Amino acid sequence: MSINDLIIYIVKEKKIFVTGGTGFLGSYLLRYLVQQGEQNIRALRRKESSMALVADIVDKIEWVEGDLLDGPLLEDLLVDVDQVYHCAGLVTYHPQKAKELIAVNETGTSNLVNALLYHGGIRLLHVSSIAAIGKKVKEPRVSEKNKWVKSPLTGNYAISKFLGEQQVWRGIAEGLDAVIINPSIIMGSGFWDQGTARFFPRIQEGQYFYPLGTTGFVDVRDVAKMSIQLMESEIQAERFIANASDLSYKKFFDLLAQFLSAPPPKQAAGPFLSGIAWRFEWLRTKLTGSNPFLTKETALLSGLSFTYDNTKSIQSLNYSYLPIEETLAATARQFLKSEKDQAQVLPLV
Repeated sequence: MSINDLIIYIVKEKKIFVTGGTGFLGSYLLRYLVQQGEQNIRALRRKESSMALVADIVDKIEWVEGDLLDGPLLEDLLVDVDQVYHCAGLVTYHPQKAKELIAVNETGTSNLVNALLYHGGIRLLHVSSIAAIGKKVKEPRVSEKNKWVKSPLTGNYAISKFLGEQQVWRGIAEGLDAVIINPSIIMGSGFWDQGTARFFPRIQEGQYFYPLGTTGFVDVRDVAKMSIQLMESEIQAERFIANASDLSYKKFFDLLAQFLSAPPPKQAAGPFLSGIAWRFEWLRTKLTGSNPFLTKETALLSGLSFTYDNTKSIQSLNYSYLPIEETLAATARQFLKSEKDQAQVLPLV
């Protein structure tokens, strides 16, 4: 066996562990890992998790049922593992989910960090969020250097992601080999009744109001590919914002309406109308038991304007983002096709 063959053999034989593999981002990450030839992948899933997002690669992965709150299980699952992608996390702005957010996003991450430190020699890619980066209204440009500031802008989700990321920094201080990615709002095909994919049926059905704020958006494929690139790099103890473009919510909704051949929202929702809207949504969810599309927290945040500096990812990784307009157009096509074919989900390719 030549040196080159030996190197290839070693690379292919490394063992990878992924949390959140049945979720939105995790499913794309797993698919790319399989496509690049990885054959030794173990993924954690909850017993009740749907496998629809990974149906095409389900037999390529070693699936283990479990929970991030089970510390001893995590220690067992990390035996002989070389790399860990921590994609699992709870994303919700429901005011009744604060304790669950902390349990999953902070305690779960703490358990994983402890298991990694117990074994040693394992590299971690932690998926954080722009929500974990400090923001000030008077300083709307956000970069990796921003310091955390607790304020009315930091709701339960942001706090849980910040605390989860702090567990990773704690691990780094104790010798953990880790790197962090902070995606903006991740767009792409997923379950059409969950996460950001819910915007597509919402706009198709007709949404009259749009918020006044601005935020960042990024393709799910970019986040998955950048995560792999960061994992394979020698970068340690750093965070990277993953953000393709900053768009006003008006522009964002206008693009969705255009790609869905639907009427765009026409009325700006200032503080007064937003206040009425989230209260109406609160009442609707109380009566129906469904998850709210709008909450007091999201109404506040969507009225603010922040932009996210992606210079570090472009310069340090030489990364080229997919234009977010292409992402929205491709996702809209998948949504329309899934309706026609009565398919629960059609991933972007």
